[in-house]
Amino acid sequence: MKNRYLFTVLLLALALPAAAEFRTIQRAYEVELSNLRLPQAEGGTIAFRPCGECAFQTTRVAAGARWIVNGRDTTLVKFRERLAGIEDRDNKYVTVLHHLEDDRVTRVAVTVR
Repeated sequence: MKNRYLFTVLLLALALPAAAEFRTIQRAYEVELSNLRLPQAEGGTIAFRPCGECAFQTTRVAAGARWIVNGRDTTLVKFRERLAGIEDRDNKYVTVLHHLEDDRVTRVAVTVR
């Protein structure tokens, strides 16, 4: 019984430092399409407003960034073309995934119906 108790305490002690190391690596923003400025070329910068009252945040786009429309990868050019045809830009949302350590946007996704 004493060995079991000691073993349990030892396991808990080893688990605490691992739990303390959790940190946010990426942050996802749901942005109104009207508050999004796409880069002109791969590896450029993207600007978006994280909230309606926030100022625009400008961030570099990662070299291998993914541009996703309806769950499928596409190129930046085709992504821009697809978004250009959307009329109600205030009610369409785009998900922007920002890698915090690299300070780069790694993925931009939208669902268009």
